[in-house]
Amino acid sequence: MNILVTGGLGYIGSHVVIELVKKGFRVDILDNLSNSHITTLEKLREFTNSDIQFHNVDLRNLTKVKNVFSSKQFDAVIHFAGLKVLSESVLEPQIYYENNVLGTINLINAMQAYDCKKIIFSSTAAVYGNPEVLPLNELSKVQTVNPYGENKLIIEKYLNYLSKADSNWCVGILRYFNPVGAHKSYLFGENPLNTPNNLMPVICQVAEGKIKELKIFGKDFKTNDGTGLRDYIHVIDLATGHIAALKYLFNESQSFTVNLGTGKGHSVLEMVKKFEQVNNVEVPFVYAPRRNGDVDKCFANVDLSKKLLGWKSIYTLDDMCKDSWESYKKL
Repeated sequence: MNILVTGGLGYIGSHVVIELVKKGFRVDILDNLSNSHITTLEKLREFTNSDIQFHNVDLRNLTKVKNVFSSKQFDAVIHFAGLKVLSESVLEPQIYYENNVLGTINLINAMQAYDCKKIIFSSTAAVYGNPEVLPLNELSKVQTVNPYGENKLIIEKYLNYLSKADSNWCVGILRYFNPVGAHKSYLFGENPLNTPNNLMPVICQVAEGKIKELKIFGKDFKTNDGTGLRDYIHVIDLATGHIAALKYLFNESQSFTVNLGTGKGHSVLEMVKKFEQVNNVEVPFVYAPRRNGDVDKCFANVDLSKKLLGWKSIYTLDDMCKDSWESYKKL
């Protein structure tokens, strides 16, 4: 089967590409290289021993997106491409709506035109906003608190309406919690082209000495140590979750929405201390003002993903910290 992966040269996308090829899928990647490295493509081809086809295309250009679909019949799309920095989305909402919402609409229009009606969408726990009840399950109230989360929720609703209007559309919505870690080869990891915004790559830069100290944004969260609490999930677990989701789409031909997390919450301070312990390094930090749009606590109920997809996370916080550091030193 032919699978198109949008944003496939990015952090999560590249790990999913590896798992797809491992399972025998033929993979094309669509990526505009706005926050990824073209060198990742050759690394993927060499590591997987696969002739992965690449399309340097921006989803905002409908003509070019349709040209990709005219070149080959795809059986499904896994859609990662989009902007994803919470704080940036608050400052530049128009760019986020254009990239994320318009880009997805163009993608769906191209899929419709070429009769490809199976899609797995990379959504986020940010759709839940500041949770009223924890852990979060798929029926928990959605109440976004930033444009990024709102983008994702708009796309979720759009895809769900699409599948209700046309039963040939099969939509898998995966609400990620906080991906960290790296491939066990240490050849692939979180290596953003632009200034890193996620916690782990910044911790790695501080541990290396590239950055003087880690800024922990906020110490007044309603948690045990005052720092934000999140459900961190190893990126390999996240990748195998996509394989399970794809299998379900093909076998059951039914749309679904599931959380992908571990079901456990860890604070920022806890993550820093674990990283220091596992890797025998120091990570100096200072507290900085809390950012707009950050919630106190967020962790998943993962019962549905286990029941529906037969999937669960297997990697530990130790794995996440070790693999992040080892891959960072090689990237």
